[in-house]
Amino acid sequence: MDVISEFFSEYDGLQAFRTTIYLTLLSAVLALLIGTVVAVMRVSPVRVLQVIGTAYVNIVRNTPLTLVIVFCNLGLFLQLGVSLATKTSNTFIDDNNFRLAVLGLSVYHASFVAEAIRSGVNTVPLGQAEAARAIGLPFLKTLRYVVLPQAFRGAIAPLGNVLIALTKNSTVASVIGVTEASAVMKVMMENRPDVIFVVFGIFAIGFVILTLPVGVLFTSMSKRLAVKR
Repeated sequence: MDVISEFFSEYDGLQAFRTTIYLTLLSAVLALLIGTVVAVMRVSPVRVLQVIGTAYVNIVRNTPLTLVIVFCNLGLFLQLGVSLATKTSNTFIDDNNFRLAVLGLSVYHASFVAEAIRSGVNTVPLGQAEAARAIGLPFLKTLRYVVLPQAFRGAIAPLGNVLIALTKNSTVASVIGVTEASAVMKVMMENRPDVIFVVFGIFAIGFVILTLPVGVLFTSMSKRLAVKR
């Protein structure tokens, strides 16, 4: 009980989990936007866009997430001077690191989102796109009104898997100083090595609470919103 009370007071574990949730939600929204654009590029009839989209997915997806996050901090901020927070703010470093972590997580997971959406596009019968073009709809409108609505419904399950992976991968943000759940867990373990298993158990349960409902929700949505053929 003493460890649990210490967890909620001295180390502010709840705030750490809130930071994890903010990281996940913001990164998920941005990754969905970027991933949708990349998926559209991959199925585009324009060869150049196909090559760019394919290169993005293959390069980013096969790059370690830690390297992407570190590049955002060392490359964009320290070397190129790109900052995403107000420099006059007293919390400039913390805010900037948080936003750079969101950027890195978004760019990385967008490659998986793009593949999930592309897999959804492949479930849409080719005849529907051909019928849309036959009545005069251009490529983008065909995607917007015919293909993508069905593709998103078909990609709900893999998108849920990406969101779960994103939640767990948010722990990598600690490498650039973001105080999320795993960073606090590390500090607690270093300061209280006698109760490592208790601390680990608390954080493990916390992540289960974050990820398990997501899996249940997306599985239910996938069954309920599946396109009937």
